[in-house]
Amino acid sequence: MTDPEDQALREEAASKLFSGPVDFLRSAPQLQFLPDPVVPEIAFCGRSNVGKSSLLNALTGRKAIARASVTPGRTQELNFFDVGRPEEEGALPLFRLVDMPGYGFAKAPVKVVEKWKSLVNSYLRGRQVLARTLVLVDSRHGLKDVDRTMMTMLDQAAVGYRIVLTKTDKIKASELAAVAEKTAAEAKKHVAAHPEIHLTSSEKGMGIEALRAAVVADALGEGWMG
Repeated sequence: MTDPEDQALREEAASKLFSGPVDFLRSAPQLQFLPDPVVPEIAFCGRSNVGKSSLLNALTGRKAIARASVTPGRTQELNFFDVGRPEEEGALPLFRLVDMPGYGFAKAPVKVVEKWKSLVNSYLRGRQVLARTLVLVDSRHGLKDVDRTMMTMLDQAAVGYRIVLTKTDKIKASELAAVAEKTAAEAKKHVAAHPEIHLTSSEKGMGIEALRAAVVADALGEGWMG
């Protein structure tokens, strides 16, 4: 259990880090367009319309670094964002965030959807610098079969992941507690799932500071503050 004072310091330091440079690097529609694997990466995945773009914006403290699409399933590429940059000229970022295509009910031709799946699967299974994946789940609906499929795939690929419940301000506290408990119980059955379930609301800012600190620790290691 993290000491409350220590957690507060972690959250403050992580917030300060994200208040620095956060820049869009590139989009990768195919594997050959991936940036060189030279810094840790944290990937964000979830069903279409789960609130992924909103969460990325909230975590980075930017209004539109990740644009929310009106039509679910429109993001067809892996989008990379550089976070932090040492003062030395030409230095690499501290780590990268990766916005992955939403899964579930993409409004696109079957061949295009299959292409996305292949890109995502290949990235998750073969990316050595991938430090952690965040699996976003809409708290109003809980885990769906497509989420479970993703979790099983991450288990098989030995890619550690955190489950993040989004839009927690949209349901009653009692309902949220039940969803969180059920999700945590199911996560225990998955070998690569982190035991902690994150409850977040991008709109209200709930849980954002704690998740931000967790993301930085996952990327840079538990001792990143020195």
